[in-house]
Amino acid sequence: MNESSNTPDPFAFFRQFFKPMEGMQPFMPPMTEEECARKLLELRTVEQWLGMQLSMLQMGIKTLELQQASLAALKPRERPSEEPPV
Repeated sequence: MNESSNTPDPFAFFRQFFKPMEGMQPFMPPMTEEECARKLLELRTVEQWLGMQLSMLQMGIKTLELQQASLAALKPRERPSEEPPV
């Protein structure tokens, strides 16, 4: 007996989504000029937000580096012992 004819196709669910887009690029819906302008504005907003987050992260790193250097400078140094080695 042929079992493969009785089992459902696991990719049938996904194929139904790509049927209408056979002549188009996958994952790129057609856009009007307004949709394209709106999407560009959204992406620029996200880019600015990410840039601000990156700047804040870099500032936090530099602050911690300065704190680490300050703590290292204030740390008492070990002095050589006064007694000569035997």
